[in-house]
Amino acid sequence: QVQLIEAGGGLVQVGGALRLSCTVSGGSFSTYAMAWFRRRPGKEREYVAHIHGSSNNTDYAPSVSGRFTISRDNTKNTLYLQMNNLKPEDTAVYYCVGRDRFAPGSKLYWDNYDYWGQGTQVSVSS
Repeated sequence: QVQLIEAGGGLVQVGGALRLSCTVSGGSFSTYAMAWFRRRPGKEREYVAHIHGSSNNTDYAPSVSGRFTISRDNTKNTLYLQMNNLKPEDTAVYYCVGRDRFAPGSKLYWDNYDYWGQGTQVSVSS
């Protein structure tokens, strides 16, 4: 059974930085396309960033592009999200998700993934 465990959330001031991690066990991490989603208070869950399994091609939502960096270490079965210049509107529960790199469907939609973590809270204070 594939398990995804996020860590690294917390409380940070505006302009600060955090690095989230997501450790994957029970599967073949290097073959998975991985992504981060978030759910802000009172909002629908939304796509944040994506990284391919082997090519390391990345993609970002416009709201985080230039501030967030998604990366992975296939030797550690771990996905990362470096978040810089954090804003109050980045306050959310952040989730890592994964799917086979050849899976069909848009990477932008939660339901197109096969594996989901439990989430980690990020709070940005002004």
